[in-house]
Amino acid sequence: MEKQRLDKMIASTGKWSRREAKDLIRQGRVLVNGAVARSAEEKTDPAAAVSVDGELLEYRRYTWIMLNKPAGYLSATEDGRGPTVLDLLPENLRRQGLFPVGRLDKDTEGLLLLTNEGGLAHDLLSPKRHVDKVYYARVAGCLTETDCKAFEAGMTVGDLACLPAGLEILSAAAESEAYVTLHEGKFHQVKRMLAGLGKPVLYLERIRMGPLELDSGLSRGAFRFLTENELERLRGFDNPTKNVKCSPKTQ
Repeated sequence: MEKQRLDKMIASTGKWSRREAKDLIRQGRVLVNGAVARSAEEKTDPAAAVSVDGELLEYRRYTWIMLNKPAGYLSATEDGRGPTVLDLLPENLRRQGLFPVGRLDKDTEGLLLLTNEGGLAHDLLSPKRHVDKVYYARVAGCLTETDCKAFEAGMTVGDLACLPAGLEILSAAAESEAYVTLHEGKFHQVKRMLAGLGKPVLYLERIRMGPLELDSGLSRGAFRFLTENELERLRGFDNPTKNVKCSPKTQ
Protein backbone atom coordinates (compact mmCIF):
# COMPACT_ATOMS: atom_id res chain seq x y z
CA MET A 1 0.00 0.00 0.00
CA GLU A 2 1.19 3.52 -0.78
CA LYS A 3 2.89 5.36 2.08
CA GLN A 4 0.82 8.00 3.87
CA ARG A 5 1.58 11.17 5.80
CA LEU A 6 1.85 10.34 9.47
CA ASP A 7 -0.60 13.04 10.62
CA LYS A 8 -3.16 11.76 8.10
CA MET A 9 -2.78 8.21 9.38
CA ILE A 10 -3.33 9.32 12.97
CA ALA A 11 -6.35 11.44 12.03
CA SER A 12 -7.86 8.49 10.12
CA THR A 13 -8.65 6.83 13.45
CA GLY A 14 -11.12 9.64 14.16
CA LYS A 15 -9.67 10.24 17.63
CA TRP A 16 -7.76 13.36 16.64
CA SER A 17 -7.88 16.03 13.96
CA ARG A 18 -4.91 16.63 11.65
CA ARG A 19 -3.94 19.65 13.76
CA GLU A 20 -4.12 17.62 16.98
CA ALA A 21 -2.05 14.87 15.34
CA LYS A 22 0.66 17.43 14.52
CA ASP A 23 0.69 18.54 18.16
CA LEU A 24 1.02 14.92 19.36
CA ILE A 25 4.01 14.38 17.07
CA ARG A 26 5.58 17.67 18.12
CA GLN A 27 5.24 16.64 21.77
CA GLY A 28 7.07 13.37 21.12
CA ARG A 29 4.05 11.23 22.03
CA VAL A 30 3.98 9.30 18.73
CA LEU A 31 6.14 6.26 18.03
CA VAL A 32 6.64 4.60 14.64
CA ASN A 33 8.01 1.07 14.94
CA GLY A 34 9.26 1.96 18.41
CA ALA A 35 11.06 5.18 17.42
CA VAL A 36 9.85 8.70 18.24
CA ALA A 37 8.29 10.30 15.17
CA ARG A 38 10.10 13.38 13.93
CA SER A 39 7.65 15.06 11.56
CA ALA A 40 3.93 15.14 10.74
CA GLU A 41 4.86 15.19 7.05
CA GLU A 42 6.84 11.98 7.41
CA LYS A 43 5.69 9.33 4.89
CA THR A 44 4.88 6.11 6.71
CA ASP A 45 4.02 2.59 5.64
CA PRO A 46 0.38 1.89 6.69
CA ALA A 47 1.59 -1.50 7.96
CA ALA A 48 3.96 0.20 10.43
CA ALA A 49 3.31 0.03 14.17
CA VAL A 50 2.16 3.54 15.07
CA SER A 51 1.31 4.30 18.69
CA VAL A 52 0.19 7.36 20.66
CA ASP A 53 1.02 7.40 24.37
CA GLY A 54 1.70 3.66 24.12
CA GLU A 55 -1.64 2.84 22.45
CA LEU A 56 -1.25 1.03 19.13
CA LEU A 57 -3.38 2.58 16.39
CA GLU A 58 -5.31 0.77 13.67
CA TYR A 59 -5.01 2.57 10.34
CA ARG A 60 -7.88 2.39 7.85
CA ARG A 61 -7.48 4.13 4.53
CA TYR A 62 -11.27 4.11 4.25
CA THR A 63 -13.97 3.35 6.78
CA TRP A 64 -17.02 1.25 5.88
CA ILE A 65 -19.84 0.75 8.36
CA MET A 66 -23.03 -1.31 8.26
CA LEU A 67 -25.79 0.40 10.24
CA ASN A 68 -29.16 -1.05 11.19
CA LYS A 69 -31.05 2.22 10.78
CA PRO A 70 -34.00 2.86 13.09
CA ALA A 71 -37.00 5.01 12.17
CA GLY A 72 -36.78 8.70 13.02
CA TYR A 73 -33.30 9.37 11.61
CA LEU A 74 -32.48 11.22 8.40
CA SER A 75 -30.01 9.72 5.91
CA ALA A 76 -27.81 12.80 5.80
CA THR A 77 -24.61 14.18 7.30
CA GLU A 78 -26.43 17.17 8.77
CA ASP A 79 -29.99 18.42 8.65
CA GLY A 80 -31.83 21.03 10.65
CA ARG A 81 -35.07 19.04 10.54
CA GLY A 82 -34.02 16.34 12.98
CA PRO A 83 -31.34 13.81 14.02
CA THR A 84 -29.28 12.15 11.31
CA VAL A 85 -27.81 8.67 11.07
CA LEU A 86 -24.40 10.11 12.02
CA ASP A 87 -25.85 10.93 15.44
CA LEU A 88 -25.96 7.16 16.05
CA LEU A 89 -22.14 6.96 15.84
CA PRO A 90 -19.54 7.85 18.48
CA GLU A 91 -17.70 11.13 18.08
CA ASN A 92 -14.47 9.55 16.85
CA LEU A 93 -16.32 8.10 13.84
CA ARG A 94 -18.31 11.25 13.16
CA ARG A 95 -14.98 13.02 12.69
CA GLN A 96 -13.97 10.77 9.79
CA GLY A 97 -16.07 12.43 7.10
CA LEU A 98 -18.54 9.55 6.77
CA PHE A 99 -21.66 9.84 4.63
CA PRO A 100 -24.58 7.53 3.80
CA VAL A 101 -24.32 5.42 0.64
CA GLY A 102 -27.74 6.33 -0.72
CA ARG A 103 -30.76 7.19 1.37
CA LEU A 104 -33.49 5.59 3.39
CA ASP A 105 -36.63 7.57 4.22
CA LYS A 106 -36.88 8.89 7.77
CA ASP A 107 -39.41 6.19 8.72
CA THR A 108 -37.70 3.38 6.79
CA GLU A 109 -35.47 1.03 8.76
CA GLY A 110 -32.71 -1.45 8.02
CA LEU A 111 -29.46 -1.70 6.09
CA LEU A 112 -27.57 1.52 5.46
CA LEU A 113 -23.89 1.70 4.54
CA LEU A 114 -21.74 4.60 5.70
CA THR A 115 -18.29 5.37 4.32
CA ASN A 116 -15.73 8.03 3.46
CA GLU A 117 -14.70 6.28 0.22
CA GLY A 118 -16.33 8.37 -2.48
CA GLY A 119 -15.30 6.35 -5.52
CA LEU A 120 -16.77 3.00 -4.51
CA ALA A 121 -19.86 4.68 -3.03
CA HIS A 122 -20.46 6.41 -6.37
CA ASP A 123 -20.10 3.09 -8.22
CA LEU A 124 -22.66 1.41 -5.96
CA LEU A 125 -25.17 4.21 -6.56
CA SER A 126 -24.54 4.62 -10.29
CA PRO A 127 -27.67 3.92 -12.39
CA LYS A 128 -25.42 2.09 -14.86
CA ARG A 129 -24.56 -0.54 -12.26
CA HIS A 130 -28.17 -1.43 -11.35
CA VAL A 131 -27.10 -2.51 -7.85
CA ASP A 132 -30.13 -4.27 -6.38
CA LYS A 133 -31.79 -3.14 -3.15
CA VAL A 134 -34.13 -5.60 -1.44
CA TYR A 135 -36.81 -4.48 1.01
CA TYR A 136 -39.27 -6.16 3.31
CA ALA A 137 -42.61 -4.36 3.04
CA ARG A 138 -45.87 -4.64 4.94
CA VAL A 139 -48.76 -3.01 3.12
CA ALA A 140 -52.44 -2.27 3.59
CA GLY A 141 -54.39 -4.51 1.21
CA CYS A 142 -54.14 -7.95 -0.32
CA LEU A 143 -51.27 -8.31 -2.79
CA THR A 144 -51.95 -10.41 -5.89
CA GLU A 145 -50.14 -11.94 -8.84
CA THR A 146 -51.46 -9.03 -10.90
CA ASP A 147 -49.40 -6.72 -8.68
CA CYS A 148 -46.32 -8.89 -9.23
CA LYS A 149 -46.78 -8.65 -12.99
CA ALA A 150 -47.16 -4.88 -12.77
CA PHE A 151 -43.80 -4.66 -10.98
CA GLU A 152 -42.21 -7.05 -13.46
CA ALA A 153 -43.40 -4.97 -16.43
CA GLY A 154 -42.19 -1.66 -14.99
CA MET A 155 -44.51 1.06 -13.77
CA THR A 156 -45.15 4.74 -14.25
CA VAL A 157 -46.58 6.39 -11.14
CA GLY A 158 -47.37 10.04 -11.76
CA ASP A 159 -44.12 11.54 -13.04
CA LEU A 160 -42.05 8.57 -11.79
CA ALA A 161 -41.01 6.03 -14.44
CA CYS A 162 -39.76 2.83 -12.83
CA LEU A 163 -37.69 0.03 -14.30
CA PRO A 164 -39.01 -3.54 -13.99
CA ALA A 165 -38.75 -4.63 -10.35
CA GLY A 166 -39.39 -7.71 -8.25
CA LEU A 167 -42.35 -8.31 -5.95
CA GLU A 168 -42.34 -11.60 -4.01
CA ILE A 169 -45.47 -12.07 -1.92
CA LEU A 170 -44.83 -13.55 1.52
CA SER A 171 -48.39 -13.35 2.78
CA ALA A 172 -51.61 -12.09 1.20
CA ALA A 173 -54.21 -10.75 3.60
CA ALA A 174 -55.77 -7.49 4.74
CA GLU A 175 -52.18 -6.56 5.57
CA SER A 176 -49.82 -8.26 3.11
CA GLU A 177 -46.09 -8.87 3.35
CA ALA A 178 -43.61 -8.99 0.48
CA TYR A 179 -40.03 -8.64 -0.63
CA VAL A 180 -39.46 -5.81 -3.10
CA THR A 181 -36.33 -5.81 -5.29
CA LEU A 182 -35.34 -2.59 -7.05
CA HIS A 183 -32.60 -2.30 -9.66
CA GLU A 184 -32.47 1.47 -9.17
CA GLY A 185 -33.12 3.86 -6.29
CA LYS A 186 -35.49 6.72 -6.98
CA PHE A 187 -37.10 9.01 -4.41
CA HIS A 188 -39.75 7.16 -2.33
CA GLN A 189 -39.83 4.54 -5.09
CA VAL A 190 -41.06 1.50 -3.13
CA LYS A 191 -43.77 3.50 -1.40
CA ARG A 192 -44.92 5.18 -4.60
CA MET A 193 -45.03 1.94 -6.60
CA LEU A 194 -47.07 0.11 -3.97
CA ALA A 195 -49.34 3.10 -3.40
CA GLY A 196 -49.87 3.17 -7.16
CA LEU A 197 -51.33 -0.33 -6.85
CA GLY A 198 -53.62 0.81 -4.05
CA LYS A 199 -51.51 -0.98 -1.39
CA PRO A 200 -49.89 1.79 0.71
CA VAL A 201 -46.83 0.87 2.75
CA LEU A 202 -47.31 0.44 6.49
CA TYR A 203 -43.73 -0.58 7.25
CA LEU A 204 -40.54 -0.74 5.19
CA GLU A 205 -37.11 -2.21 5.93
CA ARG A 206 -34.12 -2.60 3.62
CA ILE A 207 -32.59 -6.02 4.13
CA ARG A 208 -30.05 -6.25 1.29
CA MET A 209 -27.90 -3.96 -0.85
CA GLY A 210 -25.89 -5.54 -3.63
CA PRO A 211 -24.04 -8.55 -2.18
CA LEU A 212 -24.55 -7.52 1.46
CA GLU A 213 -27.44 -8.66 3.64
CA LEU A 214 -28.37 -6.89 6.87
CA ASP A 215 -26.54 -8.58 9.75
CA SER A 216 -29.21 -10.28 11.86
CA GLY A 217 -27.00 -9.78 14.91
CA LEU A 218 -27.26 -5.99 14.72
CA SER A 219 -29.98 -4.55 16.90
CA ARG A 220 -31.87 -1.54 15.63
CA GLY A 221 -29.60 1.52 15.85
CA ALA A 222 -26.43 -0.58 16.15
CA PHE A 223 -23.53 -0.68 13.69
CA ARG A 224 -20.35 -2.57 12.89
CA PHE A 225 -17.40 -2.25 10.51
CA LEU A 226 -17.54 -4.24 7.29
CA THR A 227 -15.22 -7.22 7.19
CA GLU A 228 -12.42 -7.52 4.63
CA ASN A 229 -14.42 -10.25 2.90
CA GLU A 230 -17.47 -7.98 2.64
CA LEU A 231 -15.34 -5.16 1.24
CA GLU A 232 -13.84 -7.48 -1.36
CA ARG A 233 -17.35 -8.54 -2.37
CA LEU A 234 -18.40 -4.89 -2.70
CA ARG A 235 -15.36 -3.99 -4.78
CA GLY A 236 -15.79 -6.99 -7.06
CA PHE A 237 -19.57 -6.75 -7.28
CA ASP A 238 -20.92 -6.53 -10.80
CA ASN A 239 -24.02 -8.70 -11.16
CA PRO A 240 -27.52 -8.01 -9.85
CA THR A 241 -28.74 -9.95 -6.83
CA LYS A 242 -32.12 -10.85 -8.28
CA ASN A 243 -31.29 -14.54 -8.10
CA VAL A 244 -30.11 -14.35 -4.49
CA LYS A 245 -32.63 -15.53 -1.93
CA CYS A 246 -33.02 -13.44 1.20
CA SER A 247 -33.10 -14.96 4.64
CA PRO A 248 -36.65 -15.45 5.93
CA LYS A 249 -38.06 -12.35 7.59
CA THR A 250 -38.90 -12.67 11.25
CA GLN A 251 -40.84 -10.14 13.29
